[in-house]
Amino acid sequence: MRFSTILSAAAAAGPMVASAASGRMGFALGNKKSDGSCKDAADYTADFASLTKETSSKIVRIYAASDCDVAKLILPAAKTAGFQVVLGIWPDTDESFKADKAAVVANAAKYKDQVYAITVGSESMYRGNFTGEELLSKIQDVKSAVGTGFKVGTADSWNKYADGTADAIITSGSADILLTNAFSYWQGQVLSNSTGSFYDDIFQAFGHIQEKAGGTDKIELWVGETGWPTDGDMYQRAQPGVHEADTFYHQAVCGMVDWGFNVFYFEAFDEEWKPHAVGEDGSIADETSWGAMTSDRKAKYSLRC
Repeated sequence: MRFSTILSAAAAAGPMVASAASGRMGFALGNKKSDGSCKDAADYTADFASLTKETSSKIVRIYAASDCDVAKLILPAAKTAGFQVVLGIWPDTDESFKADKAAVVANAAKYKDQVYAITVGSESMYRGNFTGEELLSKIQDVKSAVGTGFKVGTADSWNKYADGTADAIITSGSADILLTNAFSYWQGQVLSNSTGSFYDDIFQAFGHIQEKAGGTDKIELWVGETGWPTDGDMYQRAQPGVHEADTFYHQAVCGMVDWGFNVFYFEAFDEEWKPHAVGEDGSIADETSWGAMTSDRKAKYSLRC
């Protein structure tokens, strides 16, 4: 899809509407240093200082609240820096679900103003680890555990919303917020088609969610992840590079925010400790260079929309 056809794609997607005001920009934030060791409180303070300097963002998301004691460490730093955090619970094993839920319960109430929302799962349906019904049970468990006053939902790939996999969650009334991930890079798109492809994916997912939910104001929607690597191997027709990432950031991501949608960019900083990823076609791709900033917190390109 070309950029010129984005509006027609939006119209075809269903009842989705954008806000008249600009949306919010957030960043996915890792909990490890470049050598793979756990971040400490000073690291999160430095992360927030860099995000404040280079961006307009005041919100981040993390993935597993107990891993590296991230919930315990990040929330006080967020309070000092004026940030909010989407706390993540990893439900894919009983051990991680129990540990992350306990970490959220132990820390969220003490920092209620800093906890923007809680996500149960990150692409769990995409990986086939849960059906929609099974993940709904986990979401309801967490809602019961944390009590009132917190938005709870999940994050998953756009196609798991668009194809009906998540319908049990959407129609249950239990999900307050849903994050939708979409990567034109992982679909092997050329740069010239990357913005249109990204918009088409998001509009399909958002339109389906709002149709099944019975309105545009029933569930809060965010782009949960999108981004473009600045280094590594070509994936199908998608070429990594600083120019390519810069272009995608300002055309696709800033365009979505300017249109009134909320977006989490993946990710804030390079994570050099990460192993290579395997794409859907089986090819190997680098996952260490997705940061908008380097691991030592230097912006790779302008991060102001």
